[in-house]
Amino acid sequence: MAAIGANPLLPQPILETERLRLRPLRPGDLARITALADDAEIAARTAAIPHPYKPHHAEYWLTNSRAERERGEAVTYAIADRETDAFLGGVSLTLMAGAEKGVILGYWLGRASWGQGLATEAVRRVLHFAFTDLDRVSAYALVIPGNAASFGVLAKLGFEPCATDGIPVEDQCRPALGRRIARADFLAAQPVPKTLFVVAAALIDGDGRILLAQRPEGKALAGLWEFPGGKVSPGETPEAALVRELQEELGVTVRPSCLAPFAFASHTYPQFHLMMPLYLCRVWDGEPQGKEGQALAWVRPQRLHDYPMPPADVPLVAQLRTML
Repeated sequence: MAAIGANPLLPQPILETERLRLRPLRPGDLARITALADDAEIAARTAAIPHPYKPHHAEYWLTNSRAERERGEAVTYAIADRETDAFLGGVSLTLMAGAEKGVILGYWLGRASWGQGLATEAVRRVLHFAFTDLDRVSAYALVIPGNAASFGVLAKLGFEPCATDGIPVEDQCRPALGRRIARADFLAAQPVPKTLFVVAAALIDGDGRILLAQRPEGKALAGLWEFPGGKVSPGETPEAALVRELQEELGVTVRPSCLAPFAFASHTYPQFHLMMPLYLCRVWDGEPQGKEGQALAWVRPQRLHDYPMPPADVPLVAQLRTML
């Protein structure tokens, strides 16, 4: 079954877990990729990693992963240490064509990272991304017989045996066993996350443009655009929290009476469930500036879809475009 080739550029937000950061591959990773992947045991456990593994293999992986994402075929993440950002391994999602909207999972870790539950942690996070952000309804994996560790990871996450018919196999000379999990089964097995209450504003200028802020590097969902705002502290009303956040983030002064409730977002992320009321604001004092390193953009309603946003913000765009 072929990968989808007509999709636009696939989203690739930075994903974080307790110990890991999943981010795009970088040229600075190449030396470490080569050092970790040049391991006969890793080659024996995977269908896509040759042995010996040379620098040109790492360069091809980086270049090809970028091209696949641009063609809308796959997303490849570096598995990195959350504290040091050191490269530990990789995990990929390849979209499958067909009515089922499946995705093929692939992953590997350097030998020093084995036996610590890191693969399970990374795969769980990337599956949540596949089932929510990419709207996939099933996930598949192919495992080389004898790779007990990989079978264990998939079993922990609820994968069950399946036929390999229709699943592209990278190395036709090596047998592989199929595993599958449905989105509903995966999401039902995840713990109920805590609720995070945040508040945001759509600042609208005299030309009808809306202000968006881009999350800076180093933060979760870095590079995505969002409506300015932030967390509601204990004892704060949503309006008071928004007045405070807009002053801290943008350096503007807003009166509570100038905030008009408009809509709210409700979205489940892996670590929490987000509840976010969105207010409209047309009057404020001061010129908005990115006080926390974020880029700002004034965007016309019909162009909002051109700016990649966190999943929670996306449904609000259609409502704003209809209203404005």
